Amino acid sequence: MSARINFEISSANPSIELQAHYNKQIIFWLSACALTIYGMILLGGVTRLTGSGLSMVEWRPIAGVIPPLNTNDWEILFAKYQQFPEYKLINNGMSLYEFKKIFMYEYLHRMLGRFIGIMFLFPFMFLCITRRIPKGLSPKLFAILMLGAAQGVLGWYMVQSGLTDDPRVSQYRLTAHLSNAIIIYSSIIWVTLDLGNRPERQSTQLLLPSCLILVLIFLMIVSGGLMAGTRAGHAYPTFPLMGDSFIPAEIYSMQPKWLSIFEDIATIQFNHRILAYLTTLSIILFVIVALRSDMSDAFKTSAKCIFVLITLQVTLGISTLLLHVPIPLAAAHQSIAVALLTASIFITHTLYRARAPLFSH
Repeated sequence: MSARINFEISSANPSIELQAHYNKQIIFWLSACALTIYGMILLGGVTRLTGSGLSMVEWRPIAGVIPPLNTNDWEILFAKYQQFPEYKLINNGMSLYEFKKIFMYEYLHRMLGRFIGIMFLFPFMFLCITRRIPKGLSPKLFAILMLGAAQGVLGWYMVQSGLTDDPRVSQYRLTAHLSNAIIIYSSIIWVTLDLGNRPERQSTQLLLPSCLILVLIFLMIVSGGLMAGTRAGHAYPTFPLMGDSFIPAEIYSMQPKWLSIFEDIATIQFNHRILAYLTTLSIILFVIVALRSDMSDAFKTSAKCIFVLITLQVTLGISTLLLHVPIPLAAAHQSIAVALLTASIFITHTLYRARAPLFSH
């Protein structure tokens, strides 16, 4: 009985050393979740690029876990797919073998989503029950869990938009689905850094610029979602001009004009380019100032990393455009975008925490 009471007291009020050990466990768990979500975002992009997103015409959260096990199972699924407009209007005449390829992309995407849910939920429950989570962190983790649950529903809501007479996924729903994934990923990275990033006291004069760069990168990724949703990347495969001019005459031609931001292909690509220019210029200026400042060597190294990433991102973006959106390049472009976001989060978090270096959980 005495041992049990001592255990309960220890669990309720763990020592500093023990809590530090628990924090390392949480950091490992959250890092694994973030890495898996990174892969999920990449797989989602490939699923979109290969036109696989509408191959699974049913949402079966439990029974849908079991894959087709024999030829009869495949034929049943293929017959269901053939009843929908995407097959009739776009993929008419597709073979069973071709259907299997697009089906597996979407199946793996959904299974990875379920795996991430399990990967987050059960360790979270264990950590709560054993009282290993530091004070103030549980509400943040619960909010991330709710965003994850919403992501699953939002994914099916997105797919439904394409199971209609017009077999195209809504760019609004696709962008919302991508944005929520990015928010979940970013939140996990930030919380992980809260536990593990202990920056030294240094100047925070670059905090506001770093926040602005973070917002620009997020908006650039969101605009990339609109590009993917409308296939705007296939238009104007030229650089630096769009067709015969830098600013096409047809942009913002819809009424009302703001609708062009979300539905006009020329405007969507133009806005994506402008955001890329602004983001690139902002990062270059940021890196120049950071390297000339008295910031720590570690911070300057992170500034160099974000410069390398934006250089790679611009190169991939231009190449993807000029080569008419080949899947490997487009997937790499999206992957580096998330890596760029991660670097920006790290820099912003470092500057933010430098305001109060003694803060700890």
